[in-house]
Amino acid sequence: TGPMSSECLGSLLRITLSADYFEDKYLSLFVVDQSGTAWELDGAMAAQCGYTVTYTTWRSIQLHASALSCHSHSEKDVFTVTLQIKASHTPDMSNATTHLKTASCHYGPWSPREIICENNYMEVSVRREVPQTIKDFVQDEPEDWTPVFPEAKAEEASIWQIAFHQPEEKRALLVSNAWSAGYGLNTTDSRVLLRVPYTAAQVQLVKDQGINFSVLRSSTFYKYQWVILMVDTAVACPVDGVDYMNKTITWTVPKYIPPLSAGMTSFKDVLVEAGVDLRKLSAKEMASRKYVLLNELKAITMKIPIGAEGGYYKTSVSNGQLGVKYTINLFLEHQWEDNKWGLTKQSIIKEIETPFEQVEVAITNNLNLSAGLMNVTVGTFLPDAELVNLTIEGVVVAVPEAVQHGYLIHRTRYANGSKAYVIQVPLDAPSVKKEYMREDMRAYTLNVTLTFIIYPSSETFVVPVIALSAVKDAVLPRARGVCDGRNLHLIITRGNVDQNWLPFISDWHLTQEAAQKYNYILRDNGTHLAISVPFLSPHVSYEGFHTSAIKASFYLTLKDGITLAQRRDFSVSCIFSPSELIQCLPNGTVIITAIKLVGGEDLDTALLVLRDRQCKPSLVTEKTATFKFNVNTCGTSRKLNSTTMTYENEVLYFRPGNDIPIYQLKFLCFYAVKQTADLQYESKKNPPPSIKPGSGCLALSLKLFKEKSYSEPYQESEYPVVKYLREALYFEVELLQPKDARLDLNLDDCWATNSQSQDSLPQWHILIHGCENNKDSYRTVFHKVNYSLRVKFPQHLKRFEVRMFAFVQGTSLLQE
Repeated sequence: TGPMSSECLGSLLRITLSADYFEDKYLSLFVVDQSGTAWELDGAMAAQCGYTVTYTTWRSIQLHASALSCHSHSEKDVFTVTLQIKASHTPDMSNATTHLKTASCHYGPWSPREIICENNYMEVSVRREVPQTIKDFVQDEPEDWTPVFPEAKAEEASIWQIAFHQPEEKRALLVSNAWSAGYGLNTTDSRVLLRVPYTAAQVQLVKDQGINFSVLRSSTFYKYQWVILMVDTAVACPVDGVDYMNKTITWTVPKYIPPLSAGMTSFKDVLVEAGVDLRKLSAKEMASRKYVLLNELKAITMKIPIGAEGGYYKTSVSNGQLGVKYTINLFLEHQWEDNKWGLTKQSIIKEIETPFEQVEVAITNNLNLSAGLMNVTVGTFLPDAELVNLTIEGVVVAVPEAVQHGYLIHRTRYANGSKAYVIQVPLDAPSVKKEYMREDMRAYTLNVTLTFIIYPSSETFVVPVIALSAVKDAVLPRARGVCDGRNLHLIITRGNVDQNWLPFISDWHLTQEAAQKYNYILRDNGTHLAISVPFLSPHVSYEGFHTSAIKASFYLTLKDGITLAQRRDFSVSCIFSPSELIQCLPNGTVIITAIKLVGGEDLDTALLVLRDRQCKPSLVTEKTATFKFNVNTCGTSRKLNSTTMTYENEVLYFRPGNDIPIYQLKFLCFYAVKQTADLQYESKKNPPPSIKPGSGCLALSLKLFKEKSYSEPYQESEYPVVKYLREALYFEVELLQPKDARLDLNLDDCWATNSQSQDSLPQWHILIHGCENNKDSYRTVFHKVNYSLRVKFPQHLKRFEVRMFAFVQGTSLLQE
């Protein structure tokens, strides 16, 4: 049928504009008369001239034209209407295309009085009946009309004036004035027509049987030859009478209301028919749709289930909330006979719209993990709603431009005309928020607002879309710790969840400025976060104080930068020599630093003293106290032997009123009394190597490796390590301090116990005097150590392999 189709429906012509052709276009409608003049069809002109323009939920446009509409052409009960449509993609109608549609309909025979109640106007047409005596009269001078009635026109048959009957007065308007007031008047050879917009000034609201009617009481005067004739052109149309109850629409229309039955004494129903969209329905069709039509004594009633076939839902917005209204265009034709008019035909077209009903928009998130896409389906929506833009991170983006932001939008149409929108967004799109949830899970959140427009009202509504997908792709930060002679180093390799995590030491945010205050080194290149702290630092904890070693630990926490929730804890612990705490200077000055151990939190370092309690620390921190004094002061004792002078003192802590110290740190300084060096410069050969006994502090480490290559040791977080019997264990012992190439590491005894105590029983010797245990069924195997980037001094390392075993007593396994 092309972009337009037509259909004849009684005294009305319907022209339908295709939604598929005219969708998303701006339209202007015109009616073309016989001379070719195009008259623009706006709201006022349509109501005055007998045209009605309606929109359906399918986005199509329908035009109804009355058989006696303006600018149409009537001949022998056939009326013809020519419609012109201009369509453009822009509001200014530039580059518009023009379409013409001419349609003709036959209508007849006419009833003596016909009334049409359209949605935007009321129309009454009555038969012109001229008495026979007047028809037989011959007028000699037709031009005599003009001097007698200057207002009357000289045509053979024309309307002269219209008189309105109102309770307070009667008012007459000439034809020209009536047209200016919005009334439509017309005559044909056989009929007089009056068309009245519902908004006309002389229209009254009259109630009959509880139903309101728009009523116009009027008499129309028209000229026939030399006489003026008058016809009754009263018209009345119901404006309400609709109730909604139990999901049913009930429409009641009273019969024979006073304005239409004035002067009548008898009535008789001839026909009552009803339908939808100007189509009459048979009783069988009505029953299949569960319509009910009741023709009672004083009224006609129609009952329609809400949602029934023939109507449609359309989108609506109330107070910003999305909803729907059910709309149906009912058609009622009532014909009756009376003693005044004979037959009257009343056609009522009633568009009924149910109250607003809120609806929820379904949002479905289907994650396509293999493609890395979030697929979010929004809807369904009725055909009259269209997505026009998106708000992405506060920026309004039109649908065609959304692809530039990584958004692909697809529209899915269903068989019933409804549609849904599928939004595809990559998981790595900047507007998709990524948040760590737990363990290896990350939450991807899409937060976008969709704006829709409703046709033809141009109302808008928004749909907030928040879609969340949980994906097992979290890579957590991991750390390794190392120590050198005087510093602890923690190197954190960042994952993909900690971009906004901040380093904290307890509740203290570690910034660059804060790190500089304590001479810490903080480096962050985006992929790695490195922190270096000196051995003697306020944020280092000390434990395991022995004459040979001090365990120092540094703890760091990563917290969420927004919520400050604790995310990950890291630590590095190292063994330091106690010699790090003391300096014995050649001039007899001693600098000793006492440290607060874990478990001694109530110890006040400022109250630490030496043997001479008048000697107090020169530098105090929360965890340390540093003393600087001469060996001949502060109660220092001395002991002399043949080669050395030994000075001894103690750092003490006393509780108030108590002379027994609860903290005691004894320290010594050795000074050589005499030194002699013999030089044998005559010898050309190096003296043979010799080993002389000596004393000092050594820092050693024992590590368990995963493979024979000794490339990856077990980390602290991986203990306890589970091994099967006779499975190989790869051990490495390393001399950490001092880094002296002249030193060789030799292992004497190495044994295993059934508990963490090295002195507990039973024990099993793995090495005896540097050799494997010959009583072992699986002998210890030594592995050669070669130079590498990690191993600078191979002589400082010993590696050996032991087979996994268990302690038993009889046939029972011993547990710790």
